[in-house]
Amino acid sequence: MRQRPKHTAVYLEIADKKTFACAVDWPGWARSGKNEDLALEAFAAYAPRYAVVAKEAGVTFPAHAGEALDVVERVPGNATTSFGAPGIVPRVDAEPLNARQATRMAALVEASWVVFERIAGTAPAELRKGPRGGGRDRDKIVAHVVEAEDAYARKMGIKLPAERRRTAILETLRAARSGHPLVERGWPARYAAFRIAWHALDHAWEIEDRS
Repeated sequence: MRQRPKHTAVYLEIADKKTFACAVDWPGWARSGKNEDLALEAFAAYAPRYAVVAKEAGVTFPAHAGEALDVVERVPGNATTSFGAPGIVPRVDAEPLNARQATRMAALVEASWVVFERIAGTAPAELRKGPRGGGRDRDKIVAHVVEAEDAYARKMGIKLPAERRRTAILETLRAARSGHPLVERGWPARYAAFRIAWHALDHAWEIEDRS
C-alpha cells in the first residue's frame, strides 16, 4: 500500500495581478501565478529543483513534497506582490524557533547561496533574452543578488560589507529564537530566511532557464 505523502504547509500572498505560494518550512521555495491555483501548480512543479537545495543543506526532503499541499494562511499582497516579488510577512513567521529549527533554517539559506553560485559559475556570461526580450545578463544578476542582500541584512539589524555579511546573516539566523522582528521595523528571522533564500533561488533558476 502506498504511503500517503506528508502535507507541505504553504501560505498564499494574494494581490490583484499575482499570487505567491510560499513554503512555511522550506526557506526560498516559492512560486507565483496569476491566481491561487496557478501559483500552487507552479510551486509544486519546482519541488524537484528545491530538492537540490535541501540536499546541499543536508536536510531530508520528502519525495512527495509537491504532491500534498496544505494552505495554512492567506495574506493580502501589495504592489510588490503584483510586480513579482513577495512582500508581506505572514502570521506563521511570528512563531518562535528552537535550536534545531534555527540551525536547519540557516543551513537552507546557506545552501541557496551555494546553489546560486554553482549555477551562475557554469552559466554563459550572456543569457538568452526573456519572454519580452529583456533580462539582465549573468554578471549583472550576480551583482544584483549581492546588492539586495545588503537591504535584506539591514532588516535583520546587520550593517556590514559584503565580505562579512553572509557570515553575520547565518550567525543571526542560527541564534534566532523569538518570532518578533529582529530589529525595529525589520523582519522576524523566519521571514528574513525565506526572503533571502527566495531571492537567490529565483535568480538561480532564472539563470538556469536562460542559459
